[in-house]
Amino acid sequence: MIEACEELERFISGRVPKDLETDRMLLFAVVRALEVLGEAGAGVTPETRLLAPEIPWTLIVATRNRLIHGYFDIDSEIVWTTASEEVPVLVPLLIKLRDKLS
Repeated sequence: MIEACEELERFISGRVPKDLETDRMLLFAVVRALEVLGEAGAGVTPETRLLAPEIPWTLIVATRNRLIHGYFDIDSEIVWTTASEEVPVLVPLLIKLRDKLS
């Protein structure tokens, strides 16, 4: 999950929200990274999730499901907000969890 977040941050670095509308490759990359993030989140055990209740596990998985099953109805503004505002907040929480498990 951390790796997917870091890739997302690299993908959008130096970009603006409008780029998701004009650069299909960027949109595909960002959406795919969010899908990977959600898929990895779905594989986290309930016991591990309890160690980090501040992580929005259900929302992460639901976002993945929405992207996978509704690709032609994706709102690029929501994708941008998720990638640029929500993912950066998630990274330190995931690192903290990883450290607990190490």
